[in-house]
Amino acid sequence: MAEKSITKTELVASIASATGQSQATVSGVVDALFTTVAEAVAKGSKVSIPGWVSFEQVATSARTGRNPQTGEEIKIPAGKRVKVSAGAKLKAAAK
Repeated sequence: MAEKSITKTELVASIASATGQSQATVSGVVDALFTTVAEAVAKGSKVSIPGWVSFEQVATSARTGRNPQTGEEIKIPAGKRVKVSAGAKLKAAAK
């Protein structure tokens, strides 16, 4: 596990430094990227950045679960979740 996580502020500063753009410009682009991904996934589209990452909405079926405190069975309704898959370049970078 990573010893340190990178915050959005640190990410924006790093990208701004690497590209020569202002932090305000980079922050706007990062915000727009995640807003666009969220809107597309909410509509049921798959968003893919080849080699790096993909996001898609998947349906979950209704199932029975357990309350961990009481052990009582509970019904979990069908729903939707977001599946995030790492691409080959991201997997290779993590090795």
